[in-house]
Amino acid sequence: MTEPRQDPAPAGGALHVVATPIGNLGDLGVRAAEILRTADLVLSEDTRRTGRLLAHVGSDVPQRSLHEHNERSRVDEVVARVAAGGRVALVTDAGTPLVSDPGLAVVRACAAAGLAVVPVPGASAPLAALVAAGLPTDRFTFEGFLPRRGRARIDRLAELADEPRTAVLFVAPHRAAADLVDLAAACGDDRPAVLCRELTKLHEEVRRGTLGSLRDGLGDVRGEVTLVVGGAPAPAAPDAPGPDDLAAVRDRVAAGASRRDAVVAVARAHGLPRRALYAAVLAADGDPAGAPEPDPDPTPEAP
Repeated sequence: MTEPRQDPAPAGGALHVVATPIGNLGDLGVRAAEILRTADLVLSEDTRRTGRLLAHVGSDVPQRSLHEHNERSRVDEVVARVAAGGRVALVTDAGTPLVSDPGLAVVRACAAAGLAVVPVPGASAPLAALVAAGLPTDRFTFEGFLPRRGRARIDRLAELADEPRTAVLFVAPHRAAADLVDLAAACGDDRPAVLCRELTKLHEEVRRGTLGSLRDGLGDVRGEVTLVVGGAPAPAAPDAPGPDDLAAVRDRVAAGASRRDAVVAVARAHGLPRRALYAAVLAADGDPAGAPEPDPDPTPEAP
């Protein structure tokens, strides 16, 4: 088996997007630590906080702040530095940059300029919560923080109410109660949910239950919170046409209605899919291969 390269970055300059621990310093990868020691510059959301991490790995690489308020003003400077051959490491306060954190503008600009953007994977609170929750992971959506108020919040809650995939959200501790109240109102008290607090830290806590039970038993919330919410249950399949439905179609035909009109009327009255009822009528009449008649109803049939 071919040995993986230790550093897939090209020989020239590169922007390294480096994931950092979300609490436990032991989660910092060997490759990430090496880049933080050997880069020409570290872009930090909070230079004081990142300074402690750099000291932990024995790095004296200079830092430059990059946060939501100054990111756009840093773009040209970073692109110029990488284009000149510099190795720049982008980090956030905790976890993977760009995931509800700054960095997108810089990554886009470097990519647009044809410069190397190298991911250095590591800790991620959404993924850590997802794998601990015990809810389906084959398909999921990351929603970040809910909008705080207004139409944007109402619309997002309505989307989550119908979302079939597992949803992962960030929750500010001081807004946890309000978020759970609104999520339970939108999605239902019985929607499965898992609240993960202080993941990888000394007081790590994973509370499993439903949106209703988490809301009612929330209490005081401190620290970083990630909420995992089960997807909306699949809608119940419509009932298959039965003998009474077929008899109703025959009665209408006997009374003078065309088979087509009889099927449409009975399907509406009984809440059945028109095409399924028509196919059942054809089969019952000994014509299972018969071509369906045109659907005269202009109203689109629900899938």
